[in-house]
Amino acid sequence: MRVVIQRVSRASVTINKQIKSSIDKGFLILLGICEEDTKEDVEWLVHKIIGLRVFDDNNHVMNCSIMDIDGNILVISQFTLMASYKKGNRPSWFKAAKHEKAIPLYEEFCQMLSEVLHKPVATGEFGANMQVELVNDGPVTICMDTKRKE
Repeated sequence: MRVVIQRVSRASVTINKQIKSSIDKGFLILLGICEEDTKEDVEWLVHKIIGLRVFDDNNHVMNCSIMDIDGNILVISQFTLMASYKKGNRPSWFKAAKHEKAIPLYEEFCQMLSEVLHKPVATGEFGANMQVELVNDGPVTICMDTKRKE
């Protein structure tokens, strides 16, 4: 699994000109799922995201987690994070998981985040054409890949 985590002051997702979800302070998470991903990848990512200390404390030092600030999370599925660009200039998506595998893992990821966060996680719609708006706070952007736990 690959994620792009952006610390936001607000974010929203619109589908067919209707706002599906919006959040204020927290994380916008773009999630890419590959064929090899498992529940263990979901668990590892959720643990890392919840513990990620990128919010300011009272001394303006990034020392607080999403839990510490009672922040919100918006998760957007994004198969394009699994792009292979090794050959030529047109990306290939062969590493991205098929719907039958990706949808249950996406739903499990969102559910597990919601349970740990103790509040609903906002989502987009898997496979839909979405317009995502955000105000990146900082800017702070973190990329994680469960196959490269660095």
